Amino acid sequence: MNIEEFVCLPPSSFPDSGEVTWQAPSNIALVKYWGKTGLQLPANPSVSFTLKKCQTQTQLIYKRSAKRTKLPEFKVYFEGNPAPEFEPKISAFLGHAVALQPFLREYSIEIHTSNTFPHSSGIASSASGMAALACCLMDVEKRLFPYTSSEYFNKKASLLARLGSGSAARSIEGGLVLWGQHPDLKRSSDLYGIPFPGEIAPVFTTYQDTVLLVDKGQKTVSSTVGHGLMKGHPYAKSRFNQARTNLIKLGAIFESGDLSSFIDLVETEALSLHAMMMTSSPSYLLMKSETLSVIERIREFRADTGVPVCFTLDAGANVHVLYPEFAADKVYSFITDSLLEFCVNGDHIQDCVGSGASKIR
Repeated sequence: MNIEEFVCLPPSSFPDSGEVTWQAPSNIALVKYWGKTGLQLPANPSVSFTLKKCQTQTQLIYKRSAKRTKLPEFKVYFEGNPAPEFEPKISAFLGHAVALQPFLREYSIEIHTSNTFPHSSGIASSASGMAALACCLMDVEKRLFPYTSSEYFNKKASLLARLGSGSAARSIEGGLVLWGQHPDLKRSSDLYGIPFPGEIAPVFTTYQDTVLLVDKGQKTVSSTVGHGLMKGHPYAKSRFNQARTNLIKLGAIFESGDLSSFIDLVETEALSLHAMMMTSSPSYLLMKSETLSVIERIREFRADTGVPVCFTLDAGANVHVLYPEFAADKVYSFITDSLLEFCVNGDHIQDCVGSGASKIR
């Protein structure tokens, strides 16, 4: 599909008002996306686990305006309080959304949103936030066009979410989600995310993710800036090729259930992401000393016990500890005994693979 196929026709009528609430999860990339082209298109394809408990819940209240406007008037509230700091990002997002949903110009809207995890600390809050908002907008569209299919709903919700935050494209579907075109993967697209197109061994459908909150502060360099620094990066081309190759390798791993190879690839991808940050110009470092201490202890524990546990990192300091469900008791005991000392107040999130975005009301 091309983007023109997602543009709405004028509806036959407009409801005067309404409200809808959706929740959408964060996701943790296994093959990382870092670098953009065009309008929020990925420089390389990526694949992620959709999470279950790290969610954003968003309520959208819409009312018919007295006059048609270029952009819908809007107000944003985060966890019950006015959030003017979000307005530039939402305004830019709506500017893209109205090109695909012209009916938005007929409305003023209120956005009420909250997270189950710390905002701007490397747990992809922008991904879950934009995905939840995109689902709300698609719910309004479906009210105008009741025969919208579930497949079209999800594809367009992913496309809309991507316009606000690239990785949000992977927060609509559940399980393992692919975003980005790859010549060897059917139905893959730069426009939206899809369920990974291949066989998935059962072990990967119940994978666990304990998120260690080693830092809750604002990142020193935003993901938007970080993506921009990939332009002209001396290692960008090699990195994009590495990601494409690793994606095919990971597809074979998903089918076979080879946990040893999974661990090697996922940890390499995590460190490659941060290597791009450390070798950009200007260079920057998002890992903390606690991040490195956690990584060292995970590798020591795995070497000593043979338990298939590994780490991955998002664009921040926090560590995602990944492990199969059958190893949950051993790994969580290890986390409690050896890793929580590196977390802020021992804070962590017990999460696992989830089922994607869902409607609340």
